[in-house]
Amino acid sequence: MSLSRKDFLKMFGLGALAAGHKAYALPANALEIARAAAPKLKVTDVEIFLFDIPLTSPFRIAIGEMSAATDLLVRVRTDQGVVGLGEACPFPPITGETQATNAAAARAIRDMVVGRDPLAVDDLLRRIGPLVHANPSAVAAFDMAFHDILGQVAGLPLFRLLGGTKSVFETDITTSLDTIEKMTTESKRYADMGYKNLKVKVGLDPDEDVARLTAIRRAIGPKVAIRIDANQGWTVPQAIYALRKMEPLAVEFCEQPVRDSDHDGMRAVRAQSPISIMADESLYGPADAIALIRAEACDSLNIKVMKAGGLLNSIRIAHIADAANMRCMVGCMLETRLALTAAAHVVASQANIVYADLDGNSEHEIDPIIDGIKVEAGTLTLPEKPGLGCGVDPAFVKKLQKI
Repeated sequence: MSLSRKDFLKMFGLGALAAGHKAYALPANALEIARAAAPKLKVTDVEIFLFDIPLTSPFRIAIGEMSAATDLLVRVRTDQGVVGLGEACPFPPITGETQATNAAAARAIRDMVVGRDPLAVDDLLRRIGPLVHANPSAVAAFDMAFHDILGQVAGLPLFRLLGGTKSVFETDITTSLDTIEKMTTESKRYADMGYKNLKVKVGLDPDEDVARLTAIRRAIGPKVAIRIDANQGWTVPQAIYALRKMEPLAVEFCEQPVRDSDHDGMRAVRAQSPISIMADESLYGPADAIALIRAEACDSLNIKVMKAGGLLNSIRIAHIADAANMRCMVGCMLETRLALTAAAHVVASQANIVYADLDGNSEHEIDPIIDGIKVEAGTLTLPEKPGLGCGVDPAFVKKLQKI
C-alpha cells in the first residue's frame, strides 16, 4: 500500500469526524507507511498580485481617511497541486505600511519560503517573523495562505481544524466619521437591515461626539447595541469627560480612547470611565497583549489579523487573554471577504473571542471573492469547505498586476 502525505493527512483530519464509526479504519501501519513513503509537501512558487478596490464613500476615522482598499493577493503553490490564498490589507494611518512596502516585503518572503514545507507554519513564521515589525499585513498574507493549505490537506474547514465549533455568530457594522445627520441616517439604515450591533466612530471634539451618539441612540432605539471607537483621537481628560457624558447611552465598550503608546493614560481612563475600555491600536502582537494586561490598561482586546501578522499570532493573543480571564474581539481594516473569512475562522476557533467586527468589505464597490463567509442582517456564517473555504474570481485575477 502506498499512502501519499497529502492522503494521509486528509485521512487523519477526517478521522476526527469519523471517530467511532465502524466503517472507518485507519491502517495499522499508516504512520510507518507515511514516514517511509511520503515526500514532503513543498512550496514551488508564490504569486503576488496588486489590487485596489474603491470604496463607495471615503472611510474616515479620527486619525485618517481611506478611499480604497489597496491590497495584495498572495497565491502559494505546492508540488502536490494544493494552492493557498492570502491577502494583505495595509492601513497606513494605523500601521504605517503601504501597498508598496507590502509588495517589497512579499518579494523577500517569497525567496524565504520557496522550497520549504508550507505545513510547518510555526517554523516558517519564525523565519519571516522579523518582517512583521514593519509589514505585519504582508506576513499575515503568507500566514493565511499556509493555514489555507493546512486545512485543505487535512480535509477540514480551518476553524474545525483549530478546534472550534461556532460556525455562525454575530458581527457588527461600522459608521465612519461624518456629519451627525449622515451618521444617524446610516446607523438607522443598518439597524433597519437587522444588525444587532453597531460600531460608531468618535474621537474628535468630545461634545460633538456625545451629540453624534445621542442622535444615533435616539434613532435606533434601545435594543441595538452600540460600540464606539475613538481611534486614539482623545486626550486622557477628553476621554474621561466624553465617556462619563455617554454613560446614559448604553455604550457597550470604547475602543482605543487615547494614544496607542500611552498605557498609563489608558489605565487612568479605564479607572474613571463608566464604559468598558478595549485596546486596539495598542495591540499588535502577543508581547503587546502581555504588556497591556500587566499595565491594567484595558478590559478587553481587539485582535486584528493584519496587525498581528496572521492567524497564528492572533490565536496566541487570544490564549494570553484567556489566561488573564479577558474577552476579545476580532476586528478588521478594509479587507475583502478573503481575509475576512480567515479572521472569522479565528473567531470561531476561540471561546473567549466573543465580539466580531468583520465588516471591512461593506463599502467595497466590487466583491471578487468566491464562496467564503456570508453575512445576512449581521449574522455571519462560515463555509464548511476545507481550508479557508474561499477563492478569487479568475477573471478578476487576470486583470491584476503581477509582481
